[in-house]
Amino acid sequence: MNSLQQFSLPIFALCYQHIAKPLLFHINPELVHDRTTKLAEQLGEDIIIRKLTEAVFRYDHPMLQQEIAGIHFANPVGLAAGFDYEARLTQLLPALGFGFETIGTITYQPYEGNPRPMLGRLPKSQSLMVNKGFKNAGVKAIIEKLAPKHFAIPTGISIGRTNTASIKTQKQAVEDILHCFILLERSKVSHAYYELNISCPNLSGDVSFYPPKNLKDLLQEVETLHLTRPLFIKMPIEKDDKKTKTMLEVIAKCSPRGVIFGNLQKDRTNPKLDKSEVAKYPVGNFSGKPTYERSNELISLAYKGYKDRFIIIGCGGIFSAEDAYEKIKRGASLVQLITGMIFKGPQLITQINRGLVELLQKDGFSHISEAVGSKT
Repeated sequence: MNSLQQFSLPIFALCYQHIAKPLLFHINPELVHDRTTKLAEQLGEDIIIRKLTEAVFRYDHPMLQQEIAGIHFANPVGLAAGFDYEARLTQLLPALGFGFETIGTITYQPYEGNPRPMLGRLPKSQSLMVNKGFKNAGVKAIIEKLAPKHFAIPTGISIGRTNTASIKTQKQAVEDILHCFILLERSKVSHAYYELNISCPNLSGDVSFYPPKNLKDLLQEVETLHLTRPLFIKMPIEKDDKKTKTMLEVIAKCSPRGVIFGNLQKDRTNPKLDKSEVAKYPVGNFSGKPTYERSNELISLAYKGYKDRFIIIGCGGIFSAEDAYEKIKRGASLVQLITGMIFKGPQLITQINRGLVELLQKDGFSHISEAVGSKT
């Protein structure tokens, strides 16, 4: 870490925790998200601001660099899908120290979001209530916005089915997803990979890709497109080990390169959730610390059974370098976060990357790849 970072990061963290966060947490979270991402988009278009931000935040180290699925990752920490669903942050995130980003989830048709509340804070639980239901402008608008852009870090696009009551059958849902893939494949957007989100718990209707036959049918149809980028599957965390293994068996017989564990916590009785906070939100599901333990268990499960088949991305409850390292030691080659950044501040990305190097060195590893799966 350079001398500027050594001086500025602790100060930034203190200012965020004691000034910015208390103020922001008294404002409607949906409004805060909209205003801050719009501001970040404006800042990201200014090369001077990007350079200054990079000098303060970005941390590079050869121990963290990886080639995964033919993609170069300068570090393993990415922004998960669900935050930048309007594709506003692609130019600023590299300067903040992220190693990659997933935009979305994006759908074929636009969707304005579920009835409010779409977002809520649970400070005691270190969690967010999420009920957006794939809010986004639709794939055509996203393509128009991203086609002229250059991405300094690997940028992926998460795809899901449009959240509309007009999709009533599995066939309609599959066709909707295929249309989205087709438009992106034909576009001039220079994205590095795809995520297929089959696990959002906030969608309308009864269509589900969890039953093995439904999942197989979906993936076989996607196979016919011969995608030109690697595909990762965003997995649920509420399924038991047996059902999860069955899903992994289906996925392993198709072309996806990896899996992401995982999505939101649906269990409102999870011990990490404060009951009084949960009671404030009759709708939605929960991110952050309530997802951490089950995410870790499923990473271990997938690594034990499929370490030679799947690239595993760990997502859920990362608030520190130690949290990220635990997922890596269980089998994740990359990690993603959102909630930790909101609770801790954007300097968390640099703190995690710097902390990972220290943890790797402490354990005698010379490269992050040596630590992947070392605990499983």
